Amino acid sequence: MKTQVKKIDEHKRELLVEIEGNIIQEKFNSAYEKIGRSARVPGFRQGLAPAHILERHYFKEVKDEVLKQLIPEFYQQALSHEGLEAVSQPRISDVNLTKSRLSFKVDFEVRPKIELRNYKGLKVEYKKIEILEEEVKNYLDKLKAQSALQDENWVRSFGYPNQEELEKAIRAQVYLEKNNARRVGLENSIIEQLLKQINFKVPPALLNQSLDILVERAKLELVSMHGKTKEFIDGQESILRQNLEPQAEKEAKIYLIMEEIARRQNIEQNEQRREMVTRFLLKEAQWRTD
Repeated sequence: MKTQVKKIDEHKRELLVEIEGNIIQEKFNSAYEKIGRSARVPGFRQGLAPAHILERHYFKEVKDEVLKQLIPEFYQQALSHEGLEAVSQPRISDVNLTKSRLSFKVDFEVRPKIELRNYKGLKVEYKKIEILEEEVKNYLDKLKAQSALQDENWVRSFGYPNQEELEKAIRAQVYLEKNNARRVGLENSIIEQLLKQINFKVPPALLNQSLDILVERAKLELVSMHGKTKEFIDGQESILRQNLEPQAEKEAKIYLIMEEIARRQNIEQNEQRREMVTRFLLKEAQWRTD
């Protein structure tokens, strides 16, 4: 396999790939054999047409099948060979295929180089959770207002025998909410420290992916929470994209930074990867308690 990379700009690359050898002929043979088992060719029984007859009738289908197998395989090999990591869908062009040679061109965007130096030892502050009696009272008043019963037994409508037991449950709920908020605050603090360390441009394809996700979320919110019509939402899309672009850029940067840390720390690729990176950063952080 021969490869050649051309740098178009900061993010875009053009990759030329050329393959020669027996593997191409083997793929053709395999594809013809597969088609031949079920091919119906006039003058021959099903599955018994000779190779040169199959080639006359099915060359285009076989060629497409060979390309479908070879291009993704050698594209990935070429990326690995050149030490490149694509962050956009490849655009394939200039494809030339014979029984002994394949060449094609791929245009794509690459992951930017991220110079992270101090991601261990980030500073975080641990604040103890306090539950004020006023908070419990306010919570209690809201529940009482929701109750259809306004006599002394109203607490039973929420599944508690008396007010004391209900207040215990309220304290537990308030603690849970504050603990979750504290966790979010710690994560945001770490992320902001990481963002201040480095400055890089997000590849356009990755920015658009992030922006598409945020816009779709905003559209769903307009429908579910505000009852807006499809016509109204469609008319707001350009405004939504403009307003949400800074947030989309930030989200894309966070994704790239967390992926870079995961790569350096050999954190496996799975659905919990970002959570695992966050746990690692918290474990390695410098903690201060109040």
